[in-house]
Amino acid sequence: MRVLVFGTYQRDYPRNAQVRSCLRRAGVAVVERHLDVWDGRREAWSAGVLSFARLALSEARLAVPREARAGAALIGYPGHPDVLTARLALRGVPLVFDPLVSLSDTFVGDRGRFRAGSVAAHALHGLDRAAFQRPDIVVADTAANAAFYAEALGVDPSRLRVRFVGAEDRLFRPAPATGNGFHALFVGKLIPLHGLETIVGAARLLPEVPFRIVGSGQLSYLLRDVPANVVCVPWVEYERLPDAIRQAGCALGVFGTSDKAARVIPNKAFQALACRTPLVTADTPAARELLTHGTDALLVPPGNAEALAAAVRHLAEDPELAARIGSAGRLTYEREASEDVLGARWRTLLEEVAG
Repeated sequence: MRVLVFGTYQRDYPRNAQVRSCLRRAGVAVVERHLDVWDGRREAWSAGVLSFARLALSEARLAVPREARAGAALIGYPGHPDVLTARLALRGVPLVFDPLVSLSDTFVGDRGRFRAGSVAAHALHGLDRAAFQRPDIVVADTAANAAFYAEALGVDPSRLRVRFVGAEDRLFRPAPATGNGFHALFVGKLIPLHGLETIVGAARLLPEVPFRIVGSGQLSYLLRDVPANVVCVPWVEYERLPDAIRQAGCALGVFGTSDKAARVIPNKAFQALACRTPLVTADTPAARELLTHGTDALLVPPGNAEALAAAVRHLAEDPELAARIGSAGRLTYEREASEDVLGARWRTLLEEVAG
């Protein structure tokens, strides 16, 4: 089996890197036709006019027809324009689109960067519909997101498949913790999806428990006045992230109250499970696709700082519970989201579309 990974996708984005790693692990020959537009950016799609000029030039170069020599082409995040280009450049090659997000849902519904009903909002929705309706297969990261793609973007359910995000096994694996004492760790972009205000609120209710918040972004202003038990770090290098997760007493997932927050299981959740670090995250339809409260994670109501504080306190005061949750989380990861498991599922998908 041979797959062409095509477009301007962000090579170092965890979902993209992990899918390529899974495929290779499953014996799929992965070749890339990639032009760099977003690599090295923490916030793809947030750049200015110069970056979008580079994107337009790259799409023009990619549109030149070239023999694919592959059974299928895979387009990753953020690859919405790449889908349209691939239909020109790769005639006859089945297309698999792994979008990770809807642009209109992200920038209008979740982040509020554009007003609903505005010209920009209509343009993003139009690009979404064009990109989602042209591939042979569209991959969603959860069943909840797949249902959203069908309802909001008109994707035929027969062309939707679900593959969890997972984590890179070469990095995220159990190891003895080297940290001193218990602390709660959040890592991620500071965007509404993650419920940063809920995390800070929980920290205020637990002055005796250290919290570590790693990240920057749209809601960084919420960190200007945090309690004394909160340490803020703008960034941790990706290769050092597993150590940071293993040193934590628990890892925090997402706690936002938006519709989008209810449909995702983020990278950070899978990375914590893979490292055997106890996970606390919001109780959502997406989370319930993978996790069971009290068994392999602690699930709390979205946006509820008091419930989050109670869950973190419970883990801090009961090391046996924390160890049990962490171990069960690792078993869930091995069963549902390891590279061996996801690699086999991705290979099956590609063999199906290649016919």
